[in-house]
Amino acid sequence: MKLNIAVLPGDGIGPEIAAQGVEVMSAVCKKFGHEVRYEYALCGADAIDKVGDPFPEETYEICKGADAVLFSAVGDPKFDNDPTAKVRPEQGLLAMRKKLGLFANIRPVQTFKCLLHKSPLRADLVDGADFLCIRELTGGMYFGEKYQDNDKAYDTNMYTRPEIERILKVGFEYAMKRKKHLTVVDKANVLASSRLWRQIAQEMAPSYPKVQTDYMYVDNAAMRMIQEPKFFDVMVTENTFGDILTDEGSCISGSMGLLPSASTGESTPVFEPIHGSWPQAKGLNIANPLAQILSVAMLFEYFGCKAEGALIREAVDASLDANVRTPEIQMEGGAKYGTKEVGTWIVNYINN
Repeated sequence: MKLNIAVLPGDGIGPEIAAQGVEVMSAVCKKFGHEVRYEYALCGADAIDKVGDPFPEETYEICKGADAVLFSAVGDPKFDNDPTAKVRPEQGLLAMRKKLGLFANIRPVQTFKCLLHKSPLRADLVDGADFLCIRELTGGMYFGEKYQDNDKAYDTNMYTRPEIERILKVGFEYAMKRKKHLTVVDKANVLASSRLWRQIAQEMAPSYPKVQTDYMYVDNAAMRMIQEPKFFDVMVTENTFGDILTDEGSCISGSMGLLPSASTGESTPVFEPIHGSWPQAKGLNIANPLAQILSVAMLFEYFGCKAEGALIREAVDASLDANVRTPEIQMEGGAKYGTKEVGTWIVNYINN
């Protein structure tokens, strides 16, 4: 197989973890006889600084022409701390999703036996938790009509039937591949947009008779994720709710540095860690590369390369079991490993 991969390292720790993702991908391609070509492109604050646009047209063309995008992170404090900034790094991320038609964000939440103690939740609650959060990615308040002056501001949370139907279809189809349990998360007791979500989900459910479909308000879902994370199999929700809930899911695994994601839709799929750019750690060689590396596993699996994805997951598990871990998940008194060292260990495991 020949793969043309667009690499968008972005900001902060992005270039450091992107490098490890690329090394792992190259090792796997070599081992399984695949050809891979990388094309790097600007995005985020780095792109603003260099060309004044967080998602330049050249970057879009590179992404559009690739088989997949390996994305890392965007964000910089100089924009976070300036509420008057008209151009922001995150606008590049939103533009990429919209222009590539990436309406479905797939975020697996799972635990690792050797890291159960890192979760703030009791081990007996999280042990065995394994579910998918499916987040609608190109609608809702993030893309709706906006207004702001000194005294008033609003964001419009608008959804259309086709937008809701296509993301619910993704949710039902993933549920069919797993434990056949789908939870539709909304706020139908308050929001009109959520009532349309629930109405359409109820209309579609009979077409998937093998799937147990239930409905949950977002506040209850947030509580249930903490009280009983093993209840969930596949969760599907709108953009804003999904953004919040999937970050909450990192508490179950014990670190945001462990969770990858895939964004799919009408054009080139994007594979990325769920965490941000962590600018405070830039250049310190302490960022956890595992979410980026696991996003490479998701990339291979997307193209039907199950053995390749399985080997990466095996290598990640082996590194954790061997206590080859970055500081935020290392055991007390454990050896010190940085971003590069963890990546190198995993590459060596793959090569052996």
